Amino acid sequence: MKIVLASNSKNRKDLLDMIGFAYEIKKSRKEEESSATNPFEYVAELSKTKALDVLDQLDYEAIIIAADTIITMDDKIYEKPKTKEEAYNNLKEMSGRTTTAITGMTIIDMSQDITLTLSDSVDISFKEISEEDIKWYVENDPYILDRCGYSLQGKASLFINKIEGDYNVGVGLSLNKLHDVIKQLGYKLSDIELK
Repeated sequence: MKIVLASNSKNRKDLLDMIGFAYEIKKSRKEEESSATNPFEYVAELSKTKALDVLDQLDYEAIIIAADTIITMDDKIYEKPKTKEEAYNNLKEMSGRTTTAITGMTIIDMSQDITLTLSDSVDISFKEISEEDIKWYVENDPYILDRCGYSLQGKASLFINKIEGDYNVGVGLSLNKLHDVIKQLGYKLSDIELK
């Protein structure tokens, strides 16, 4: 079965590459917006919007995987920062605190006309980070504006002292849940095309 990843996220591509799945990338053209105030519903809705838009673009059968990740803390949702200053302020707020990364994932099996949407979370705790180190991070992370203020992969790992839950949820795609969904849809891992 062919997989289409409804994302150009480096993190999500890295995760699928890590397990050897072959996939094609097809980006959603829709604006990322949701009226949901519950963060789990928020990411689930955004992932579903992406998946359905990519479904409209395909003229062949595939399994579409779409995901959206946000960071929350104190009932605030942290999206991708628009400026380095915003990224700096976000990380300053997170210093010495525990944040929650929430990833929503929608999988559409076109051959069976089944759509499944779910979300999961992981708690990520930061040690106290000096202003100098935050400034260094913001200036030296090439993906600072592509992620929700930090990435578990790369330089931010210098500041993280505890992770509770599925690490990959924080990266941007739960491989554990993806495996569950593949089984739920009636497929074996051997049915998925490899690179």
